[in-house]
Amino acid sequence: MTFSVILTLLLLLKKMPIPKSLYEQVRQRAQYRCEYCHYPELLSTAPLSIDHLQPQSLGGTDNLDNLALACRRCNERRYNFTVGIDPDTGKETPLFNPRQQIWAEHFMWTFDGLCIIGKTPTGRATCERLDLNDERRGEKFIQKSRQRWVEIGLHPPEDDPQE
Repeated sequence: MTFSVILTLLLLLKKMPIPKSLYEQVRQRAQYRCEYCHYPELLSTAPLSIDHLQPQSLGGTDNLDNLALACRRCNERRYNFTVGIDPDTGKETPLFNPRQQIWAEHFMWTFDGLCIIGKTPTGRATCERLDLNDERRGEKFIQKSRQRWVEIGLHPPEDDPQE
């Protein structure tokens, strides 16, 4: 085999989908919600996606410990970033890692359940990098959606801290 054939095969193998059994493990561990914004999968028209905590583009693997469940918004906004800027200090800070950190230690919901508040540098940097509250978007679509979920009793998650 030539080098180009081997390289092509390796690239194809790298793009193979996550095995269904591994995907189900990730979903169950995440309690069927996005591990960043806690969006419940039951409100989605499709299952949530897999996020690589250490992005594949930076050498990350498909090992269970490197995988998180993410909604499309968070997955796209996280892209291959592993750090963000804490808006309070202006310092570069690692983004929230659900395999190494506990959500409730870094985030809480506002009293009305519409916004996620970062309580730590990591929480604030993650809120900013992923724009968890649509602060950079005029329509604040996610806050309007969360309002509807609050009204029908599906939000915020019962085990999440709130002001």
